Amino acid sequence: MMLRWAWKTLIRQRGGLFGSAGGLAGAFILVIFFSAVFRGEATQIVAYLENTRPDIWVMQRGVSNMHMATSFVYDWKADKIARLPGVKRVTPIVYLNTIVHAGDQDAFSFIVGLQEGSSRAGPWALAGGRSQLHSGETVIPEVLSKLSGVGIGDSVTITDRSFKIVGLSEETYSMANSVTFVSMSDLTDILSAFGTYSYLLVDLEEGIDARGFTKTIMDEIEKVNAMTHGDFVRSDFALGMMMGGEIIFMMTVICSGLAVLILGFTSYTQVMRKRRELAIAKAVGIRNLFLYTAVVFHAMVITLLALLLTGIFAIVFFPFISTLVPQVTLVVSIGDLAGMAVVAIIVAAISALIPAYLVSRLDPATVFQV
Repeated sequence: MMLRWAWKTLIRQRGGLFGSAGGLAGAFILVIFFSAVFRGEATQIVAYLENTRPDIWVMQRGVSNMHMATSFVYDWKADKIARLPGVKRVTPIVYLNTIVHAGDQDAFSFIVGLQEGSSRAGPWALAGGRSQLHSGETVIPEVLSKLSGVGIGDSVTITDRSFKIVGLSEETYSMANSVTFVSMSDLTDILSAFGTYSYLLVDLEEGIDARGFTKTIMDEIEKVNAMTHGDFVRSDFALGMMMGGEIIFMMTVICSGLAVLILGFTSYTQVMRKRRELAIAKAVGIRNLFLYTAVVFHAMVITLLALLLTGIFAIVFFPFISTLVPQVTLVVSIGDLAGMAVVAIIVAAISALIPAYLVSRLDPATVFQV
């Protein structure tokens, strides 16, 4: 009977139902949006490392990441590592953090210098053009191309040099930085670092333990640091998050807190508006259990409708956001959606039960004064 009453109340007040659900959906959408931005940026921070994926990274001693780092490793050390038993291949890269001037856009970028004629350690997905580079050529992110209006055949400036665009890469742009590829000879000349590399990507023969081999490298080669791929990614990710990811994370936390407050307030006030009806129901003999069930049902309908509206908005409009604002990477996680739904349902139930409990404590003799 109480569930029927709760349902009829919702149906009679459709404006209040959709108004409350719409307000909650707005708060939920903000949570999901910032969560998607945070997850997208977190993914892009280490996109180059994750897609390059050697067994071991070798760099200058004292260096343990790529973000804002400088590393120099002599070329003879790369040759010596390549001769170690168990090493399948050693791929050197040269690396620089600087600004890329493309059209009227200035983008902070990780510049990666690749061996000519080699595709290892280069772009893993192309939107157009080619990935193998010769002197004076570059591959820039497709997103940067869209933002700046320059494309294949045009030029960009890196430091004081002009490079011709021969390829557009995908998955290489984030709000924090982009990844740009040039030839190793050009970047070595820019850095005046002849005879040195920045990082060595070491691929091992099948069956070789990477963690144990890092010790072998550091024992055999002086003044280098060797890290397994997983350890290097975690180290670089931690530093990358400190450079801006924490701000997005805090915004997500703040929006989540606001959503919880709005949800709690909405559920609480919805029940308080019905306290006279609930008090009358108690006075005529309705058990407390049925009162609690009715108010929780009422809160669940509003909350689930808000979650439904949030899901529809995310599915329909988030792809358009990525198209209109390509520099923002959105990654919507089913786990995040499910977690938010569980928290929302719990908060709604508790917020509805508190005023219901207060009503249930009233003396039936005074209930009509409520």
